[in-house]
Amino acid sequence: MDYDEVLERFDPVLGLEVHVELSTATKMFCGCANEFGAEPNTQVCPVCLGLPGALPVVNGKAVESAIRIGLALNCQVAEWCRFARKNYFYPDQPKNFQTSQYDEPIVFDGHLDVVLDDGETFRVDIERAHMEEDTGKSLHVGGATGRIHGAEHSLLDYNRAGVPLVEIVTKPIVGAGERAPEVARAYVAALRDLLRSLDVSDVRMDQGSLRCDANVSLMPKGTTEFGTRTETKNVNSLRSVERAVRHEMRRHAAVLVAGGEIRQETRHFDESTATTSAGRKKETSEDYRYFPEPDLTPIAPSREWVDELSRTLPELPWERRKRIQDEWKLSDEELRDLVNAGALDLVAATVDAGAPPAEARSWWVAYLSQQANTRGVELTELAITPAQLARVIALVAEGKLTNKLARQVVDGVLDGQGEPDEVVAAQGLEVVSDDSALQAAIDEALAAQPDVADKIRGGKVQAAGAVVGAVMKSTGGKADAKRVRELILAACGQ
Repeated sequence: MDYDEVLERFDPVLGLEVHVELSTATKMFCGCANEFGAEPNTQVCPVCLGLPGALPVVNGKAVESAIRIGLALNCQVAEWCRFARKNYFYPDQPKNFQTSQYDEPIVFDGHLDVVLDDGETFRVDIERAHMEEDTGKSLHVGGATGRIHGAEHSLLDYNRAGVPLVEIVTKPIVGAGERAPEVARAYVAALRDLLRSLDVSDVRMDQGSLRCDANVSLMPKGTTEFGTRTETKNVNSLRSVERAVRHEMRRHAAVLVAGGEIRQETRHFDESTATTSAGRKKETSEDYRYFPEPDLTPIAPSREWVDELSRTLPELPWERRKRIQDEWKLSDEELRDLVNAGALDLVAATVDAGAPPAEARSWWVAYLSQQANTRGVELTELAITPAQLARVIALVAEGKLTNKLARQVVDGVLDGQGEPDEVVAAQGLEVVSDDSALQAAIDEALAAQPDVADKIRGGKVQAAGAVVGAVMKSTGGKADAKRVRELILAACGQ
């Protein structure tokens, strides 16, 4: 159904569940290394393989990280909580249950204020954030889709089984209306920035460190009872979160208007078509047969420890943006453009490396953004560091490079030709500032344009621009234009 027609007939309700893999040194309940990319099944032990008689021990750093996340999300921290067994057939979880938290999460009842593209703030209420462990990973071999359907066989890698997770669950998000997809994207983006600032996860969506399950349902206009929801699982990019929500809203509406019923189920998002496909029937909490984990003692964070952790919270992203806006004297629109371009951290790092804010902003938002688009990569993936860019900016300030030459140096760095000074030396790009070398080029240009030289001698100093242009051309753009103009006027008695 057309999106505008969806909004005429229905009000969307969202629920977002974000799974965060914590960057602890070891797994949640054992001493196996928690590192991405190791050879399959090399980071396993009897505990994370669920072998008989193996007993889990809680990772204290993971508990600390969960509490810090809760505090940053304005949550209450439980005085007492415990783990539970979530019983479900997991083909890639050797225990055949997941150690999680059910009705007693470690933090609960918080909120996160997110800023939308036009600067409007939307509050997303947090139901809970609870600790659990990740599952292993299945690799389906054969077939066209990479999924189990049509595969010849499947392989299992248990390295990820037992990796510490915090699942952050929102309360139902209502009132977003037409902006529901945007709100979903902005929330996950804000959450990612927050978690990165806390240094509890690398939040790499492309590697599964941050995954979003997007629940969507529709209410007919004028009603208050939530519709049947679907859950699009493991959406792994901000753009896909927005597209998945929009697609599900349109799909739900088409089914409902045609007299059909929405099936409570999981869905899979297809990046190439921006559509979803059915997964499995979605269970209720009763189907999981939760019961308290008998092998783990409850957790009771002391008030003193929670207060101590509260004092360790870093400058949070929205506080940092406000400080940067004040220090750099940015308008709301300028700050929003930096954030939306994904350039704020890059500009800040370039300033920290010694560059003036205005020059750093101009490079990242203009030329380097164009280069990222041309090369088909994200701005953060460009092969130039803030420190390297700061050096290029410094060379311009020192008069050793013109802006045109500076772009050539940046191109060289992007192409892997070395550090900025190495590119300058290799290509001979440094500005020609020696007066004797410049004077020879000036004399040649004046001799080639005697009528222009006469105008300058007659007091029409603006005519010097034509001679400056000729000198710049003859020197390959390496001359100091300001110094060239001074020498031209001096040569013509002005």
